[in-house]
Amino acid sequence: MSANFPPPPQPPAGQNPYAAPPQAPYGAPAQPGFNAAAYPPPVVAARRENVGLGVVAGVVAAVVAALAYGGLLRALAKDDGTTTEFHYAAIAVGALIGFAVGKAGGRNVALPFVAGLVALGSVIFGELFGGALVISHYADQHGVSLSVTDIFFHHFGDLWKAWKADFSAARFIFLALAAVVGFGLAKRVGES
Repeated sequence: MSANFPPPPQPPAGQNPYAAPPQAPYGAPAQPGFNAAAYPPPVVAARRENVGLGVVAGVVAAVVAALAYGGLLRALAKDDGTTTEFHYAAIAVGALIGFAVGKAGGRNVALPFVAGLVALGSVIFGELFGGALVISHYADQHGVSLSVTDIFFHHFGDLWKAWKADFSAARFIFLALAAVVGFGLAKRVGES
């Protein structure tokens, strides 16, 4: 040793302060355990089912999503009246509605179906609203005063015919996807 002082005291060999206590010999009575009867069992979470609130939340989310979807379609339209369709937003509309219905409504088995139908209606209304916004903007550029409400309440048949004439397989697929996403997310969120 090169040190001028003695080493610090060491614990006696064979003793580990961190070791587990020795096991009881075979056949010895068991150690007394935790008294489970001393405490009440945890309270089971109440099953949250509020169908009315789920439907109202879905309708509110549908109106907001349809207006936003229509505004997005108007924002993507060109000044000459041609439109660029952004079908992926339909999936986001279905997801928003499914989440709102599932979170507010709970586990009721009818709510996913309601969410799917509301999502489908919201996407259709959003596309019609977007079409009305584009038509109104195009008419204003050519000096014709035609408001969105005028298109909806006085020329809705023409708007519907234009929407049906522009219907394609891609639109059908994304309408179906919006309904499926709304259904699935409402079911998943409602169960959690």
